[in-house]
Amino acid sequence: MRRTLYLKFVLAYLIFGLFGFLIVTFFVPRVTRDYLIREKAEDLYAEASLISSTYAGGLYSSETSLENVELQLSVLAVYMNSEIRVINPSGRIVIDTTNQPPVDQVVTIEGFDPAFTTGTYYSIGNFFGSFDREVLTVLAPITTDYSIHGYVVIHADMAHIEQTSNMMLSICYITLVILFLLSLIILIFFTQLVYIPLRRITKAAEQYADGNYHYEFQVDSEDEMGYLAACLQFMSGTIATQEDDQKKFIANVSHDFRSPLTSIRGYLEAMLDGTIPPEMHEKYLGVVLNETDRLTKLTNGLLTLNNLNTKGMRLELSDFDINQVIRDVAASFEGTCRKKNIAIELRLTGEDLFVTADKSRIQQVLYNLTDNAIKFSNPDSVIKIETNIQKNKLFVSVKDSGIGIPKEDIGQIWTRFYKSDLSRGKDKKGTGLGLSIVKEIIAAHGENINVISTPGEGSEFIFSLPFAPEDDF
Repeated sequence: MRRTLYLKFVLAYLIFGLFGFLIVTFFVPRVTRDYLIREKAEDLYAEASLISSTYAGGLYSSETSLENVELQLSVLAVYMNSEIRVINPSGRIVIDTTNQPPVDQVVTIEGFDPAFTTGTYYSIGNFFGSFDREVLTVLAPITTDYSIHGYVVIHADMAHIEQTSNMMLSICYITLVILFLLSLIILIFFTQLVYIPLRRITKAAEQYADGNYHYEFQVDSEDEMGYLAACLQFMSGTIATQEDDQKKFIANVSHDFRSPLTSIRGYLEAMLDGTIPPEMHEKYLGVVLNETDRLTKLTNGLLTLNNLNTKGMRLELSDFDINQVIRDVAASFEGTCRKKNIAIELRLTGEDLFVTADKSRIQQVLYNLTDNAIKFSNPDSVIKIETNIQKNKLFVSVKDSGIGIPKEDIGQIWTRFYKSDLSRGKDKKGTGLGLSIVKEIIAAHGENINVISTPGEGSEFIFSLPFAPEDDF
């Protein structure tokens, strides 16, 4: 943004004021003046028409005297702030409310032409040179017996109209200034409610782009701007958490790889330099072999998680008997259970129970959960594997009576390489990836897995699977 948005808004505000000033200066005066002239001319023409049909008409029909008509027109002229004349067709002034000529004196307007207003009902000028200033003139004929005997002419000083126009123009200028100042409030609101929060958000985005995900900022707003700030902060927190998790992941991977490699290197160097005598080589080569198995298991686990996290990974779905898979997995641990004197009790629903899933992945889930149950179970204990149907959904449960999981550790057990303090002594060869793999596989199927555990009493892992369509059987 670099302040350009704010400068554009200020520039638009100034252009708005400039155009408003230009309009008021060049357009409004002309429109106002024309409007006032038309309004004044309409009023004067209406009066002139009324006078020609009443007072002036009575003068030519001998219904009233010249003095009476002159008196009436003088009163009207004062009221209308105008000058009223009665003029013969020849141009001779019969009545002039401003400068009444003597009875024995003939005052004639040279070049008088009653058709000077042809096409309109008013004109602006000096009325055939009879004024030394501009006047607005209207003319109405005096007609009796279908004959024109004269004209009623009303003059209004244009100075008064110009004065009124200038007064209205001053009002427009004042109104424009008030509007310009009031519109300044919009600029202030824009600055406070949009620009300043947007500048904070932009600065925060720059900090996050530079890798400073712990940068904090505050936008006190409940509108879209506040929502954008909250989303940006949430995003930065999520990225920061992921970055921390990545660092922990790398540290854990490094630790789990370094330990067996250090052990292997130490034993091999001891055998080469004679610290370990040849007759003991077989024993320590067995230890080295176990460490290589541990590295292989760790590598395979990482590859499995990587494949599970790859977008577009497709499961090889098929319909199979989950009960039979459980029986096969339990049978594979027979030797291990015999060494620890642990029994596996199967509580399966029905003889056959078909589900739609990736058979090899579900086998891996059951193997990991059963392996964990055996590791953390006490000798002479029982591990229970059950299948239950609830609300048209199959649930598989693996329950042990071992050391259990502390409450504060339950939320972390799905994290890669995580081992609780209680499990470290029992799982010296574990990689901390088993439950992460289980979680990823179940999530890939669109299902859920949960754990119920009490320290000292044991743990129960429960996951769901979809039934196979009945039409397949």
